[in-house]
Amino acid sequence: MQPVFLLTDLFVYAILLFVLWYMWQVRSDRNLRANWGLAMRRPVAMVSSMVLGFFLLLALADSIHFRTALPTEAGKEVQYSPEATSVLDKVLQPLSAAVERSYSEPLAAVAFKKETFVRDGQTVRDYPRLRFGGKHLTDPAKELSSDLAQRSMAALGLGTLIVVLSLMLGVVYASLSTQQSLSVVWTKFKSGRTIWPWRSMALTFALMTLAITWVVMLSQAYHVFGTDRTGNSVLVFALKSVRTALVIGGLTTLVVMPLALLLGVTAGYLRGWVDEAIQYLYTLLASIPDVLLIAASVLLLQVFIDKNQGVFETALERADARLFFLCLILGITSFTGLCRLVRGETLKLRELEYIQSAKAFGVSTPRVLWRHIVPNLMHLVLINSVMQFSSFVLAEAVLSYVGVGVDPKTASFGVMINTARAELAATPLVWWTLTTAFGFMFLIVLSANLLADAVRDAFDPRTRLRSSSISNSHSTEPAAKVAA
Repeated sequence: MQPVFLLTDLFVYAILLFVLWYMWQVRSDRNLRANWGLAMRRPVAMVSSMVLGFFLLLALADSIHFRTALPTEAGKEVQYSPEATSVLDKVLQPLSAAVERSYSEPLAAVAFKKETFVRDGQTVRDYPRLRFGGKHLTDPAKELSSDLAQRSMAALGLGTLIVVLSLMLGVVYASLSTQQSLSVVWTKFKSGRTIWPWRSMALTFALMTLAITWVVMLSQAYHVFGTDRTGNSVLVFALKSVRTALVIGGLTTLVVMPLALLLGVTAGYLRGWVDEAIQYLYTLLASIPDVLLIAASVLLLQVFIDKNQGVFETALERADARLFFLCLILGITSFTGLCRLVRGETLKLRELEYIQSAKAFGVSTPRVLWRHIVPNLMHLVLINSVMQFSSFVLAEAVLSYVGVGVDPKTASFGVMINTARAELAATPLVWWTLTTAFGFMFLIVLSANLLADAVRDAFDPRTRLRSSSISNSHSTEPAAKVAA
């Protein structure tokens, strides 16, 4: 096995290291720890984090690429496969290998359209049996419903067992760590009277476990989300599209944040001709339609790739380079809004007393910016970046739909939606490709938006003060009644 590092893989690892470093900073900083604690004590924020965490694990598993060794004779040098695969590809290999002739509905045992074939020596026109889906059934018309019911009950039973065991272990661990009886811990958990939203987390864990167990159990004998025109599993394509969506959102955000912060702080603090030049730059970029600029840049990259085939060894590297370049262009065209926000806040902060005092004591400009200006802007940058994440995921789908997004061979939700455009006009209607892409995108975008709302409420000083005053009024109400 030979490891392979693509451009986007390196940035996924860099984002992971940055997240770990930031978690260490939060642990050592009392204010950050208090703000994140305030955000994560909301049940909706913790539930959204669990859903996003599952998708992040899928993206990380799909970002560990390697080349497998080819069978060679003894004494000869080991040769490796020309195409790289990922850990997720190995996990999904049984589903990827189960290729049908063409379309098949979810949980079906026969093809989607009628075909002419020979059965028992006679030429008939009927729905042929699938190669993989329900191949163990003798008579799908009679046995399909009962087999699906039995497998579903077995999957739900296994999932329930996992949930119950995990819940029991959690309650026992909480009882030992807090030195309270099991009945007290269970009563607090059941009523939701805990500091952290453990009850909501347990419900989310139960639902996710049951859903994953059901999909895994039924995928051993059926195509749970059907197949596409080429007979490949829609579930496999959707799971691999998660990495593309998160790379677009995370990497583009990583481009926007330093660019907007650097230019916005510089323009707002130095003013003069520097401010005029930076304003001219982002005003010029904002005046150009984003779709046209992105389309022109992607087409130029495609022309470069076509003329320089030797630069990239495999098709995967070419598709990955296009994805990486798309993130850069999308970040360059999207930083203007955050840059304006940072510039305006810097203009306000530079006039405050502590900044004037620092300048009077002879503190250098870089130190003033780094130690006094930037820390007081980070709540705005963090809130804006988290809220822009979901918009970048949707932007990839729109760009791929119009043909200027990722490579058509790259798994993405935009490619799925673009494929479903022709399928929706077919008779009978092929609905499951679009429905699967919509469901996965809905979960990712909704989780990101809900988490962004919680982060905004926790880090925005005005919202945090209002929430604190409300909670203080509620907490002092019983004391006032007792005193009365």
